[in-house]
Amino acid sequence: MKDYEYNVRVRYSETDQMGVVYHGNYAQYFEMGRVEWLRNIGISYKRMEEDGIMLPVVSLNINYKKPARYDNLLRVKTIFKSQTTVKIEFDYEIYNEEDELLTIGKSILVFVNIKTGRPTVPPEYVTEKLLRI
Repeated sequence: MKDYEYNVRVRYSETDQMGVVYHGNYAQYFEMGRVEWLRNIGISYKRMEEDGIMLPVVSLNINYKKPARYDNLLRVKTIFKSQTTVKIEFDYEIYNEEDELLTIGKSILVFVNIKTGRPTVPPEYVTEKLLRI
């Protein structure tokens, strides 16, 4: 599974005074998509943390095409791009109910050892699942 989609309805608290989704909230939409993408292929963030691995974002790019607004039902598409020894990369697309592309994004995350704070290879069970993509 290279792509995963989920829907989220824009809450009032996620908007600014113009009724538009505040730009910082898109990172949260991307995170939810990433977590669910991983869960869908059998990888749990919680288990990775229990195994001593964090997965922080080291790069995030967002391009806003059209605004998302209060009460819109958004479709967030998460696309697995690549995985190297210690990095994993995703692309994102957010659409409204009319199937208009609103936002695109890209993130790079690094597998990090919780104890040392240094980049590390992911656990074997993670690598095995990612190789099947």
